[in-house]
Amino acid sequence: MTERTRGRPARRFVAAAALATGLLTAVAACSPGPSGNASADDAHKTTGPVSKDVAKAGNVTLTEWDQNTDPGTDAATQTLNKAFMKKYPNVTIKRVSRSFSDLKTTLKLALSSASPPDVVQANQGYPDMGAFVKAGLLQPVDRYATAYGWDSSFPSQLLDLNRFTSDGKTWKTGNLYGVSQTGEIVGVYYNKAKLKSLGLSVPTTLAEFQSALAKSKASGLQPISYGDADKSPGIHIFGVLQAATAGKAEVRKLVFDGGGAKWTDSGTREAATTLRGWADKGYLGSGFNGESQDQAVASFAKGKSLFLVDGTWQTAAIASKMKNNAGFTALSPAAGQAPLTQGGEGLAWAVTSKSKHPDVAAAYINFLVDNNGMKAAADNGNLPALPPADYRPAAGTVHADVLAQWKAVSEKDGLLPYLDYTTPTFYDTLTAAVQELTAGQLTPAKFCDRLQSDYGSFQQSR
Repeated sequence: MTERTRGRPARRFVAAAALATGLLTAVAACSPGPSGNASADDAHKTTGPVSKDVAKAGNVTLTEWDQNTDPGTDAATQTLNKAFMKKYPNVTIKRVSRSFSDLKTTLKLALSSASPPDVVQANQGYPDMGAFVKAGLLQPVDRYATAYGWDSSFPSQLLDLNRFTSDGKTWKTGNLYGVSQTGEIVGVYYNKAKLKSLGLSVPTTLAEFQSALAKSKASGLQPISYGDADKSPGIHIFGVLQAATAGKAEVRKLVFDGGGAKWTDSGTREAATTLRGWADKGYLGSGFNGESQDQAVASFAKGKSLFLVDGTWQTAAIASKMKNNAGFTALSPAAGQAPLTQGGEGLAWAVTSKSKHPDVAAAYINFLVDNNGMKAAADNGNLPALPPADYRPAAGTVHADVLAQWKAVSEKDGLLPYLDYTTPTFYDTLTAAVQELTAGQLTPAKFCDRLQSDYGSFQQSR
């Protein structure tokens, strides 16, 4: 996320094994420059003087595009934008905020225009960041990573998620093209009062969750609030299932091209069969492919369902409406096992190649991701990518649940990548296929065949 709506989704995404040790402590080896397949030309682009003196840049209008439309991320962005302009009165920030789906549709056109934005949020992986790099629309930020210390404050594994070779063909190596402000995991929000009224405990495994779904449906309470008109929610609910049925090794191989796995394998097929079963049993409600994610969140917040399967980017919105009646959990494949789920970091803040003020753009990004930026994210109900040492949400709140689950997942190597990272076209393929699967228009087998076809075509083209 994963993207990825992931913001959004945003969001987003993650080299899961690596995050386990470094993400919470923000201690990692430095990654000061290009690596892997980076060419000499790549290296040249990452060098050069950096001016950190924004006040001496003259009058600057800095245009930024983001997908921070959810209450928490929107509030944090507004707060930090105002603070940046107060600190630097010579800078005017022009903000354009779109949903994740809209951003995916319009950002490349904006970047290719005669007046492109200076700073954008770019989704990791081949469909977006890789395509932008290949088209020469983003500039490397390695020199800024050195100047501002991103290469030491961020774990190298997080930085690698924002790396590409200059041809956009190889992910997680080469130049650095951005850094992220927020952390993310996808999990299960639950209504505490309704869970108690049904005599249920908080589900921690897929089996317990499915048992709770059945009991909720039998009681007349809608089990899950779900709306997939925005498409990205389908990635997340399927990803939660696939994590439990296929396991972390297989999911990582599929997304990170580890080899030896196919989208037609039994674990993925079982996830598709389970999701189709949820739709057939009415666990997802009716008309869900015509309802938005926002409608689903609102329905859950009003107490119309027991669960909501979504990302931590929804925490602020849910907490504001449900107070302490909302909880959050991540699911394990089976009792005694660590939880597994999609997650990692939010979309990367990147500098566009045509920006007339790249040094100011980099200073702005640093303002978003330094300790004060992370604190602003946390203060507005978001999960910061690098949680400040004093970040301790009040006990009994959904924010406390989110942090606890974040630690449980990441510290035990349970973070899995967002599935749309897999190929340049996988977001469109997967989101359409999930809609058809849940609508009864695709069998689980045909669903898996479609995903494998996209995956296989990409492998052959490389």
